[in-house]
Amino acid sequence: MSDPLDALERRIADLRAEVRRAVKARENSLARSLRGDLRRAEQAWDAAIASEAPAPANEPETSLLPIREQVHQALTMLGVPTPARLIVAVNDAFFSRELRGSQLTSLRRDEERSFRGDPYARPYYLCAALTDRLSPARGLLADSTWPPELRVLGPLSPRVDFLTSAVRVAEQLTRLAEPPPGAVRLLSRMAQNIPGAVEGFAPADPATAIRAARAELEVHLAADSAQRAEVAARATRQLPDVERLFGATAMNTLRGAC
Repeated sequence: MSDPLDALERRIADLRAEVRRAVKARENSLARSLRGDLRRAEQAWDAAIASEAPAPANEPETSLLPIREQVHQALTMLGVPTPARLIVAVNDAFFSRELRGSQLTSLRRDEERSFRGDPYARPYYLCAALTDRLSPARGLLADSTWPPELRVLGPLSPRVDFLTSAVRVAEQLTRLAEPPPGAVRLLSRMAQNIPGAVEGFAPADPATAIRAARAELEVHLAADSAQRAEVAARATRQLPDVERLFGATAMNTLRGAC
């Protein structure tokens, strides 16, 4: 193993020890800072080890699936409105290593133009999640075939959707005889933000992560469902088809509220 990798592994081990000491001492600000340093060191290790690995023979340079189908595949697995960075992470962990966040920047606009030009010509559209003001939620993508209550957001929805995503990632891992290391790392990172889902910085156990996420979901789910139903009812009542999928302009939102 090369010297840079050795140094990174020593740095990671030292940071983990420092995080444990800070947590035990209840130095929360220091612990958060150290966790950020640890994540960056782990990402640097991932990049370094990937650069040393030889490329597999005859591996195609580009995916056989178009970008929108790669995004749709990730959304179908997660089942909730999802930020671009998580779509990329899921695609990287489970499906391929070729999707980049920059490729998703204009995708939703392209989908809206396609819908306006020829509504419902496609079996699905990659659309926006809608806020409680019926405007498009920044950075979130959804599937047009989902029910309206799933494509809108209430105050609790970001947390509910994160927990649901963690459950879906963990369930996918349980179906695989040999889970990809990147997928295990993804679940472990998500589990760090769920009480009781993981012990320290050990790799997350899917079954434990599922139990912990579902336990918290039980606390929020009823209220979130009621809030989303109210937003969805307003969207159905006030918006034309294209805006139900891609969000209302500020002027139309104000006009509908009057």
